[in-house]
Amino acid sequence: MPSITSQYLARYRRITADAGSGTLLPVTGAQRRFALVRSLDPAGRPDVVPMFFAFPYGTVDPARLRAAARGLASRHTALRSRPAVVRGTPVLHVGEPDIPVLRPVPAPGERPADTLRRALASWDPQGPPLRLFLVRDEEGRTEDLLAVALDHAVCDGRSLARIADELGAAYTEHPAGLRVTPEETEAERDAYREAVLLQLAAEERADTPDAAAYWADRLRAVRAHAPLPRPERVAAGALPSGSAEARLPAHDGGVPFPGLLDACRAAADALYGPGHVVPLGYPWGGRPVGAEPVVGCFLNTVVFPAATGHDSTPEATADAWWDDLDRADMPFDAVVAAARAAGTGWNGALDGLLTVDDDSRRPPLRLAGAEGREVHVDGRPVRGPFAVSVTQGAGIRLRMVWDRAVLDDATAHRAFDALTRALRPVPHPAG
Repeated sequence: MPSITSQYLARYRRITADAGSGTLLPVTGAQRRFALVRSLDPAGRPDVVPMFFAFPYGTVDPARLRAAARGLASRHTALRSRPAVVRGTPVLHVGEPDIPVLRPVPAPGERPADTLRRALASWDPQGPPLRLFLVRDEEGRTEDLLAVALDHAVCDGRSLARIADELGAAYTEHPAGLRVTPEETEAERDAYREAVLLQLAAEERADTPDAAAYWADRLRAVRAHAPLPRPERVAAGALPSGSAEARLPAHDGGVPFPGLLDACRAAADALYGPGHVVPLGYPWGGRPVGAEPVVGCFLNTVVFPAATGHDSTPEATADAWWDDLDRADMPFDAVVAAARAAGTGWNGALDGLLTVDDDSRRPPLRLAGAEGREVHVDGRPVRGPFAVSVTQGAGIRLRMVWDRAVLDDATAHRAFDALTRALRPVPHPAG
């Protein structure tokens, strides 16, 4: 039987055979996952990835910012392409680089962060994949708060760093807008299409019967253990999500990834109790060999079955993780299909997400000499029950967010405490 990737490529070639593939581009397995998640959402919401920056009051010029964003989208195919489904087949539809700078109006007494949170919650799924939101603190007159927000289907972590860098350069060096020739635009579109096709070829090679059997066995005991979201669980006036943050001393050489997985297992134990196998997802991968370093989404989501109430040794976790990585290119939807074909009750829902970043990879956003301070705007809706982000560098920045329609704050804070304890460096004995 043809693999899911082979079937997808066949459908894509059929729908583009007559009209050509100039405006309809194929999508990676990672992008297919986001299309699936969006289709299952009652409101059709995409996953939105925002970066928030605080600038000194009055320093951000909206017109100049829009010109910079338009030039950026002219240069990068993914930033002017909207996810779409044509005859049941997910694609990217290439459009015009019309990137808005939205100026949401604060409600009386509303803080700029609250205004941004409200604006992002009203994201129109039919709009462009890159949008900028600017809120000026007219009351305190202390800062401008800027959100650079993207549909996750067109970006990954490596893309975010590049977007921040190039947006700042375009704003600073080209006040009237970055000029991109039609030839440059077409060449980048060809490079983007080639990168996606190389990625799909790698996924097709990875989508084998042996890999399917491996994941079916690995995920045999997995179930989604969080209760279904119920809005009435959120107290009146409360934000839809809670959060906690800690800063820990750095580990020598950083925390090994299996150690982060074991820490998330400890959090899941506190959230769901012992005796479960909880599906945790984490992004993994990169641009395929031979591809240009295009902006886009090339990170697969790999599933780690975390057994709660189970004292796994670091060596056992590491061994299992290395075995997983040998099959990590098998696309997420194919992994779910393999698990379901083996009779599991798992539908692909993830109870937890883990993302890891290096603080040296994300450059600050500089706009004509003004450096934006990256800030967090808490309380935004989260897709899963809980998510953990770890930033490693001179220290460890640890954040956890949770859906209050699923998890109560007291339980979530206990889980965060368990996560933090698991990541604190073990002191060396004296002498």
